Amino acid sequence: MKAWLCTLVAAVLIAAALRPSIGAEPYEINVMLSLSGSAAFIGKEEQTSLGIIERLVNQSGGIRGRQIKFVIQDDQSNPQVGVQLANAIIAKKVPVIVGPTFTAVCNAVLPLIRENGPVMYCLSPGIHPVAGGYAFSATVGSGDMALVIARFIRDHAWNRVAIISSTDASGQDFEKGFDNALALADNKSLQLVAREHFATSDVSVSAQMARIKAANPQAMIGWTAGTGFGTVLHGYHDVGLDVPIVGGNGNMIFAQLAGYGGFMPKELYFPGVLGLSIAQTPKGPVRDKQSIYFGEYAKINAKPDFPSNAGWDAPWLVIDAFKKLGFEATPQQIRDFIRGQRNWVGINGVYSFTDAEQRGIGPMGDAIFRYDPEQQAFITASKPGGGLK
Repeated sequence: MKAWLCTLVAAVLIAAALRPSIGAEPYEINVMLSLSGSAAFIGKEEQTSLGIIERLVNQSGGIRGRQIKFVIQDDQSNPQVGVQLANAIIAKKVPVIVGPTFTAVCNAVLPLIRENGPVMYCLSPGIHPVAGGYAFSATVGSGDMALVIARFIRDHAWNRVAIISSTDASGQDFEKGFDNALALADNKSLQLVAREHFATSDVSVSAQMARIKAANPQAMIGWTAGTGFGTVLHGYHDVGLDVPIVGGNGNMIFAQLAGYGGFMPKELYFPGVLGLSIAQTPKGPVRDKQSIYFGEYAKINAKPDFPSNAGWDAPWLVIDAFKKLGFEATPQQIRDFIRGQRNWVGINGVYSFTDAEQRGIGPMGDAIFRYDPEQQAFITASKPGGGLK
């Protein structure tokens, strides 16, 4: 009887510890997104993903019996605003920040969290965290995307390549990655015949496109994110270019691309993560996660796209860290939990954080997708890694 009573008391105490106190406020997880400015197309899609995740977590009982709330602030796609917001969040002694959206804003915040945190889970693939640091980067990295694009172009024998990239952090980062890809022996058949640049605030790139056309490329890369991509496509159309074009995946947004119908290229490709399509995913844990993801979007009559994807796996990793560690977790504990994951299943594949840049996933988590404007769909055009199907 005594043993039975002890067991009963222990069970009651555990239940009480797990049950939220009456009137307990939701635990706030701080988020920085670009809800206005040049990257607003991206940030608003990520906001939708976070809303779904918040609902799913709370419907299942929250974390340790407590509800959560993503507290989202708009950094306006502006590094200076991002630094101001981050300083205010850091002053609250929080363990983690989800976001920012934009490469330039993530890079601006990075020095603030480098020494002591909090963890910053940047939703852009264009930053390059260091192993052991407090910064993580969502999805496949820009350097790996460049490798996937180069392989796709090479396998098509489109050997004369032109590139136009924006002068912001995202454009510069990708251009460096693509130069590294071209320097590899596997890609010696590729020749860069034109290299052009533009500012994301430019309203025309006609002069740059005229020079690209004169170089007679067989394929073109237009790398930027947000409103600048429309400027690139407009210039492409206006000078009469008619070659396959690969765009930055930050533009894999249905609402954004629908506005480009009057100057849409015949062949528009993007390097997209595997979670953009369930069709090529074999049965198993990854496909099961994708089924939940696509099913939740179907409930709100929406089609997820790349930013939706970027805003999915990273927050779930943070959620799992709090489930394991509790809300009193320190930045170091959150960091070490994420770094310690070796077979964490997400919609883009199985993450193992053994890589130097703390992404957990590499080029085999990426594939080339073709945009079909009639279906308003992204169709897989390569195998994982960029090789032809």
